[in-house]
Amino acid sequence: MPMPLGEILWIVFVACGVGGIGLGLGLALLRATRHRSIAHMLWVVAVVTVVSMQAGILWITFEMIVEGHARDLVLTVTVAAGLVGAAVSAALGRKIVAANRRLLAAVRDVPDGGFVPPGGTLPGELAALSDAFAVTYERLGEARSRERALESSRRELVAWVSHDLRTPLAGLRAMAEALEDGVAADPETVTRYHSQIRQEADRLAAMVDDLFELSRIHAGALRLSRSRVGLDDLLADTLAGVEPLARAKGVRLTGSAEPALPVEVDAAELGRALRNLVVNAVRHTPDDAAVTVSATARGETVTVTVADSCGGIPEEDLPRVFDVAFRGEAARTPGGGAGLGLAIARGIVEAHDGVIGVTNTGPGCAFTIQLPRSA
Repeated sequence: MPMPLGEILWIVFVACGVGGIGLGLGLALLRATRHRSIAHMLWVVAVVTVVSMQAGILWITFEMIVEGHARDLVLTVTVAAGLVGAAVSAALGRKIVAANRRLLAAVRDVPDGGFVPPGGTLPGELAALSDAFAVTYERLGEARSRERALESSRRELVAWVSHDLRTPLAGLRAMAEALEDGVAADPETVTRYHSQIRQEADRLAAMVDDLFELSRIHAGALRLSRSRVGLDDLLADTLAGVEPLARAKGVRLTGSAEPALPVEVDAAELGRALRNLVVNAVRHTPDDAAVTVSATARGETVTVTVADSCGGIPEEDLPRVFDVAFRGEAARTPGGGAGLGLAIARGIVEAHDGVIGVTNTGPGCAFTIQLPRSA
């Protein structure tokens, strides 16, 4: 016999009412236990669900005047389902809590080598969180390594630049005192002292200029005035400026460039980077050897190569060649510069969206600059 529509609506009303009361009670309990363990929250969900379900069934059972075996059967099944739900919630809560504790212990006890994911199987969300921790700690480790390297580089730069500044200043003071006291009185000595004072002043000015340029690069304050220039003309100007140094040292300086290699660059800044590379190559090339500068194009990239005959760079020093104040030697020799030229060249090239590198090849090493080619 079909159930009357009125009874169906009444059952729906009772179910919605009991469900609403259970929902309100559940939200209140979840709010009260929001700072407790996930296991407590799962218990709240299970208990509220079972109590709401049993209350609704009991109400409907008594309203429908279900008696005897049928009512006992309904109540037994309801209680059994509630107990099973509570047991499953408790087991799931313990599993989640145990997995969370393993993840928390792994985060707290991170070794020096980096984050190690906890053993065992983690729920999907905790497994994703563990992977995120691993990536984050890896990035933090890389950042700490870079920070330590930069700090070491800064300390090295301060120590070495202090030495490089102190040496010429001591010479300047000695020559000035000699001229002031009349110790150097003959015209030839006075002229020589004046020439040496001017040379030392020029070297100090160049060193201060390099420090200022490097500080602008590291601070991101390097402003480029780009224009379309021919790379062959830029190379010709660079070689002409370094030719006196190469001739004085007895080094053969040659250059070649493919025609029509336009680039959008700051001619003054890029010229400085090229000059630093060529001067570095000339200084480290023995007498009667050659330094070759060439420019070629492949697709949308222009490559400038400065090859010398220095005998090569030790493999362990190659990654540090462009570091600030790195000279590849422990001893400091006056007149060798502050070791900032290659670091400045790298900063200028990277500011032009280019790439700079070095490899050992032939009788020496080759520094390469890759720049986007102008349309």
